[in-house]
Amino acid sequence: MLIFGLRTVVRQLGVVTLICRNCGNTAAQVLSRRVTKFSLFFVPLFPVRTKYGMQCTFCAASYTISKDEATRLAVH
Repeated sequence: MLIFGLRTVVRQLGVVTLICRNCGNTAAQVLSRRVTKFSLFFVPLFPVRTKYGMQCTFCAASYTISKDEATRLAVH
């Protein structure tokens, strides 16, 4: 018997103040990284997918961003 699956972990990288792409308001944007890992017997082995995203604290809209943009924003 083999037990395998995928597990996604979301980690907050920081909060930056930017203009929201959705509502146009200047508000805090939460920068996060979402990593999906392949698991065997409930032990995460290797990442399958990594996505970066932003979520507006004013309108709660979320959208994906590139790794380069996330790295640039996380430094500030």
